[in-house]
Amino acid sequence: MFLLYFTTGFHSTLLGDDHMLDALTEQDLSLTTPAQDKIGELFSQVDDSIQGVRVFATPGGCSGISFGMTFADSVNADDGVLDVGNFKVIVDGGTLPYLRGVEIDFVDRGDGNASFVFNNLPSMGGGGCGTCGSGGGCG
Repeated sequence: MFLLYFTTGFHSTLLGDDHMLDALTEQDLSLTTPAQDKIGELFSQVDDSIQGVRVFATPGGCSGISFGMTFADSVNADDGVLDVGNFKVIVDGGTLPYLRGVEIDFVDRGDGNASFVFNNLPSMGGGGCGTCGSGGGCG
């Protein structure tokens, strides 16, 4: 039998087969309405086997770390999950400390240049690219 339940707060949640994952709240990671709308639109165009949108970190970028998003077909035992309604945002345990308090926004500048922007990024002492604004987002 496979169980899946979420409640509010950041805590361990039983997934079944003794696997635990952390439920995330908007204090951990938030999405603006435009970001939710765009991800929801994109999510509606993918295969039903997709479990959510995975946010990940790689070395580099303004804060010493670059962030990206991709569709995920599985949720791992060490993942945190933010249930946004019609989709889930999945973050692995190694990435979560860098994203805590971050807001993901979607900005459409109207000239064909639209992107997801990560606001409120913590300073990680990276080399700095010199293009980040005071809001902490690169883009």
